[in-house]
Amino acid sequence: MRSYLETWFGEGSAELPPHLRIFFLCQGTVVTTSIALAAELGIADLLKDGPLSSDELAQATSTHARALSCLLRLLSSIGVFTELSPDRFALTPLGECLRTGVTGSMRSWARIAGLKVRTNTYAEALHSIRTGEPVFKRTTGMEFFEYMAAHPETGEIFNQAMTGFGQMVSAAVAQAYDFSGISKIIDVGGGHGTQIAEILQRYPQMTGVLFDAPHVAESARESIEAAGLAQRCEIVSGDFFKSVTAGCDAYLLRWIVHDWDRERALTILRNCRQAMKKTSRLLLIEAVLPGGDQLHPGKFLDFIMLTHHGGQERTEEEYRDFLREAGFRLNQVIPTDSPMSIIEGVLNN
Repeated sequence: MRSYLETWFGEGSAELPPHLRIFFLCQGTVVTTSIALAAELGIADLLKDGPLSSDELAQATSTHARALSCLLRLLSSIGVFTELSPDRFALTPLGECLRTGVTGSMRSWARIAGLKVRTNTYAEALHSIRTGEPVFKRTTGMEFFEYMAAHPETGEIFNQAMTGFGQMVSAAVAQAYDFSGISKIIDVGGGHGTQIAEILQRYPQMTGVLFDAPHVAESARESIEAAGLAQRCEIVSGDFFKSVTAGCDAYLLRWIVHDWDRERALTILRNCRQAMKKTSRLLLIEAVLPGGDQLHPGKFLDFIMLTHHGGQERTEEEYRDFLREAGFRLNQVIPTDSPMSIIEGVLNN
């Protein structure tokens, strides 16, 4: 397994002296800010047709040419772009991910990573380590999702980031799990519907329900109609802390329980349990943490959940205990061709 430093800065970094390795690892804020700036400026979109100089890019982005060259040289040194000749830059496979609208686009994810509200949160992260409590509310006066609702421009970037990353996960989940015995599935907190649409398109005999908050459900309706699934997928608005639609064969929750503190996450699962038939299945799509020193996105997400939401990622054994507390038995954990796994639970009668 490659070290994080190698993953970030390339193979040669493993040979650096320890003090220089720590130096580079401490530049995470610089790297994040630089990638976020490139995403915000749309540099990758400008380079999609071929190399450009920093002067040409500065003119297109209304930025300072020398300052932009500084940014692009830094990003070229870690593989996001490449400097083909002095001060002339082109895309790399990493840079392609910052383009708008391409499969696997991470542009919105990079933009959200560079927001001031996020850097302010990390500046106060010691509070989370000392208390186990999220610091986001301490720095903003609001819980995370309240803040996104109150700041619609930021909320839209966040939604785009989740949708973009979710498209890759959706296909991996639909491919990894056998949904053939399910007649009716509900996507609880289904967002814009990327996951349930992927499943319904693969299983034409299945019907579905997309359940989410009213303002999210309304925008999801357009996505479901655009996918040609309006006749097979019902859109239901509600509050999963109170109840969810009853009588479905499978209750799917993707990136839901990790967002909330333990008691609220248990409330969501218990409401699903209340709505389920004896034969229904619970399907959680989450990052299951591996043991040891293995590099895994879930270990980064776990820190984000701690500081922003008060939620957490879990190991398989932690999910086993967590599901048992909510009235379920963990049946199996199925890996996918993505960082996410499918955690299947059944009623623990």
